[in-house]
Amino acid sequence: MSLTAEEKLRVVHQLDELGIDLIEAGFPASNPKELELFALLERERFAGSEIVAFGMTRRREVPAASDEGLRVLAESFAPVCTLVGKSSPLHVEKVVRVSPAENLEMIEQSVAFLLAQGKRVLFDAEHFFDGYAADPGYALDAVRAAAAGGAERVVLCDTNGGSLPGRVRAVVEAVRSQLPDLALGIHTHDDGGCAVANTLVAVEAGATQVQGTINGIGERTGNANLLTILADLQLKMDYELLSAPQLSRLSETAHLVDELLNRTPNPAQPYVGKHAFAHKAGLHTAAIRADAATFEHIDPELVGNARDVLVSELSGRGTVIEKAAEAGIELDEQAAARMVERVKRLEHEGFQFEAADGSFELLMRKEAGLYEPLFRLESWRVIVEQRADGNVETEATIKIWAPPGPEERRYVCTAEGNGPVHALDRALREAIGETHPHLRDVDLVNFKVRILDEAKGTGAVTRVLIDASDGMRLWGAIGVSENLIAASWDALVDSLEVGVQPAPRAQSLG
Repeated sequence: MSLTAEEKLRVVHQLDELGIDLIEAGFPASNPKELELFALLERERFAGSEIVAFGMTRRREVPAASDEGLRVLAESFAPVCTLVGKSSPLHVEKVVRVSPAENLEMIEQSVAFLLAQGKRVLFDAEHFFDGYAADPGYALDAVRAAAAGGAERVVLCDTNGGSLPGRVRAVVEAVRSQLPDLALGIHTHDDGGCAVANTLVAVEAGATQVQGTINGIGERTGNANLLTILADLQLKMDYELLSAPQLSRLSETAHLVDELLNRTPNPAQPYVGKHAFAHKAGLHTAAIRADAATFEHIDPELVGNARDVLVSELSGRGTVIEKAAEAGIELDEQAAARMVERVKRLEHEGFQFEAADGSFELLMRKEAGLYEPLFRLESWRVIVEQRADGNVETEATIKIWAPPGPEERRYVCTAEGNGPVHALDRALREAIGETHPHLRDVDLVNFKVRILDEAKGTGAVTRVLIDASDGMRLWGAIGVSENLIAASWDALVDSLEVGVQPAPRAQSLG
């Protein structure tokens, strides 16, 4: 992942609005972009967050006052510094390559130097849980050295991410019993799939600060997901951390960071994912309508998310009627029953409407007699030619009649594109763009292909999903065929037809 300094600044402001106490903005001694970010941050004002600068303990055989990295931290505007140091004998010997005694001196002297420069200092005890397993006494000595230097808090780090909750709880409790007056924090990675769980049990055992990242982004399999932890601490463990408006920004924050990173949001992410409050089975959706508490552990609006009733072969008539009402379409019980049977047949053929809400809306419009096609197809053709120089040219020709009806007119349009779907899209827009000017605002923002029966090789059925947006709404369309281009054409046509429908049936981009 990579963000510009300006993009990181947007994230910092979002975290400030969310109510995060300390924002570790980066490692200013590591590269020019980090220095640029700290120069930008120095000019900013924040509602409640404090900026933290990250760095390492002094180098071996170099006095703390002469260490370049520590000097950068001391000169930084950031009022708080996090220093990382070794607490595992293995790393002291193999990585830092100093004696155990000198490593303890490096920790204490580095913390004391920054404290003398007016900084508040947090100490990240790197590899603490592995170090404690190998030599509990030395791991505790590293923590004591940081405390002796003046660290206001020692953060116990599961740097390799391999600890399990029972072990984390026992170690944190042991440290608390040995050093009852020292404030503790917890820093976990997700290599064992337990980063969030390890953080929560550490809090139960006495840690009073948690470190994490938005959406769990981090080295290898990631860090502890701070958004999940915030929701768990406040909604499940009764810690008052955020105001209600701040808590409702969790979903917004998750999506902003993914957008800046150009990542597809994880739909299954707890609390903030698209599927976190999605309901598909007919029994579930019926129960939700009666009382949401039957299949929802919290009200989704608390974290800025929303309930989503999905349509599938498991759906009942009530789900279809609810979806129709959302789109401004009236369907009676009989029409809804026919829709359920139609969805079952289509999903047996390979269609899937959870991610194709636009195509499902068109099905409902057809059932309700409200469907107005953009055109009547005569034919389409795509030619793809690779030339000797390696260039690939794609040309699409469509023949359609529009608008369908007594006054229809025949259009024959040819367009080039960087691929079959692009060329077909351009040709179709050229044909009907004048009569449907709103299509100029509709962009295809995502294109996904999935092979449904891989055992059939090149003869397999293909499912194509296209996401489209007009800048205000976002909707999905689907096509299924043994021919990839035919499936793409069907999804393309659906995506454009939804864009010109009168009822604004799609997910808001806000």
